[in-house]
Amino acid sequence: MDDILKAAFVFVAPEADPAKHRQWIETPMVHLLTVGVKDYAQAVVTCKELVEKEGIKAIELCGGFGNRGTALIAEAVGNGVAVGAVRFDVHPGLGNVSGDTIFA
Repeated sequence: MDDILKAAFVFVAPEADPAKHRQWIETPMVHLLTVGVKDYAQAVVTCKELVEKEGIKAIELCGGFGNRGTALIAEAVGNGVAVGAVRFDVHPGLGNVSGDTIFA
């Protein structure tokens, strides 16, 4: 089991509920948990829980997270977890603006 990377893809959508909007995809080398959150504050709490309770070692954030949102998550989970982000300057699922405009 030690060779398996436990990772998460976290997306932000105003009506998402991380308790309900989540799904595991398991491959031989990567177990990926996709989780929806409603805003940056919920993302911080959720990502910390994913690291502490699920053993997540890498988090990729959807394009809805702007620079500030990505920095908030990286700070919340600490140096032991890789944090990356898909990049959109504006996100089509958030009314063509960055999450930084909406949530920060």
